[in-house]
Amino acid sequence: MEHAPAGAPGSSKTSPRDFFLWAGAVIALYGSVISFIALLFEYVNHAFPDPLAYWGDPYGGAVRAAMAGVIVLVPTTLVLLRIIRKTIEKEPGKADIWVRRWALVLTVFIAVATILIDLITLITTFLGGDLTARFGLKVAVVLLVAAGVFMHFLADLKGYWIANGKKASLVGAGVGVLALAAVVSGFFIIGSPSDIRALRYDERKVGDLQGIQYQVVNYYQQKGEVPESLDFLNDPISSYMVPTDPETGAAYTYEKTGTLSFQLCADFNRPTPDTRGQGSYPMRDMAHPGMGMDENWQHGEGQACFARTIDPERYPLFEKPVR
Repeated sequence: MEHAPAGAPGSSKTSPRDFFLWAGAVIALYGSVISFIALLFEYVNHAFPDPLAYWGDPYGGAVRAAMAGVIVLVPTTLVLLRIIRKTIEKEPGKADIWVRRWALVLTVFIAVATILIDLITLITTFLGGDLTARFGLKVAVVLLVAAGVFMHFLADLKGYWIANGKKASLVGAGVGVLALAAVVSGFFIIGSPSDIRALRYDERKVGDLQGIQYQVVNYYQQKGEVPESLDFLNDPISSYMVPTDPETGAAYTYEKTGTLSFQLCADFNRPTPDTRGQGSYPMRDMAHPGMGMDENWQHGEGQACFARTIDPERYPLFEKPVR
């Protein structure tokens, strides 16, 4: 389908509405593609853990961010492109405005560049002997998404979707269903918002127990004995008060089991998530307290107790000042 050249009698000028419609569509498109790829990457990380990768985020922060991006940006992209297509149907000259041509050509160019970079990365990694199923799937994801974007907007550049509005609507519906399936899948990996909140309560509880453990050891180093109860740790001068369960308000369970030993207990909502090998390669993900990455604080669901014995050589008594 041929269009009249810009400036010809059948062409239209670019209005502010046209400019911002296309600017919004392009920004939403790029954002939705990035979010969709990031979401699929996280699924691959979860399905194919790698011993060389680090711990993943037990709360699915990256998954939730990518899901939010897909939920907001994919419908926005589809709605804006539909508005633009309807505008062109009413005023065919809008198909030749400069902002449309630039947006389509730029999108096709970026898609081609992404495909080439993806192939170079694949070959480089293969030659380096580091080709894994996890990496191969990520390359395939980028390649398929970039190829889909390239084919769609190359056809749009040639006027195919303007001439075939029903097919364009079907493609939009298909993209919407695909995005919905990707978002729904995320809940099977990170759980519902209530599950995430339960895990955060557990994180807070382990953090409290870690703090209490530190205070018990510090009390021993100062007094030469393990406290009989948690009440001995309260110190208004240093502003330390023994925390309570943030979910129920109940006191944590403490028991002195020996001259140098004690036990701390708490009730947990979920078992400690196992996210080994689900993180990134280049750098270690931030250590999340309570996830068993720095200390032995793994726990199951329900009440869990942590037995500790103070080593007097590792934690010697503090020297008292001579009066």
